[in-house]
Amino acid sequence: MASLRDLGLSEYEARAYRALLEAGATTAKELSRASDVPMGRIYDVLNSLETQSLARSQTASRPKKYVAVESDTALDRLLDNKKRELDQQAEQYEDIVDELTDELDGTEPVEEPFWTASVGPREALDLLVERLTAADERIVVVASAPVQQFDMDDVAARVTAALEDALERGVSVSVLLTPEMVDTLPGAVGERYRESLQPHDHFETRTSANVTGTFEIVDDTEVCIEVPHPLTEDETLAVIDLKDPEFAADIAAEFAPRWEDARELRL
Repeated sequence: MASLRDLGLSEYEARAYRALLEAGATTAKELSRASDVPMGRIYDVLNSLETQSLARSQTASRPKKYVAVESDTALDRLLDNKKRELDQQAEQYEDIVDELTDELDGTEPVEEPFWTASVGPREALDLLVERLTAADERIVVVASAPVQQFDMDDVAARVTAALEDALERGVSVSVLLTPEMVDTLPGAVGERYRESLQPHDHFETRTSANVTGTFEIVDDTEVCIEVPHPLTEDETLAVIDLKDPEFAADIAAEFAPRWEDARELRL
């Protein structure tokens, strides 16, 4: 159940505020009895409620009396306080990330060949988007079959977003599709590519029949190979990521003449 403690009040503060709402104007001693807050703590609790603008005091009376701020107003104030706290925490975490980014970016990467694979449509997509997000200079996308990347709207949205973010970072993006692939693209996917990617100077799409397989080259150092499901034609079974500059260079060398011979395509 929802509790005032979820909005930042202590147990004693929550008890005192509820009791104050029910009792109306009352003294600290009376409130201590009504709320089960020890007399030795009640003044600190009331001071805290006043500081948070959840209660008001009548200083002219003897003994001093207190009254609760209306519940709607009190809850709005607690919510505003919590939002401010969360914003401050978010800023602190952003500063931490900025510091760690500078620190970790200075670490030299290990250049030994490495490969990994993710099996399953969602896991494969996560790996593909992760590698596209890591690009610093160049992304090459080659697609010869309508695999899941281009068929599912949600999947196409994530890949498009990753490519758009890369373009915003100054990464060049080249997309090479077969004519059959172009014909099978859903209209919504073509519209998304046209609106989000084609306006960028470093984005280009071409089409060629001389294309096999579906893969991505990232920074000429790694290759993501999409493996189609053997039983479901339009679904990706897995993505294999090979971080091997020599292998990536061989793939890029095979890609270059096909790209030069391909025809420019405006989706």
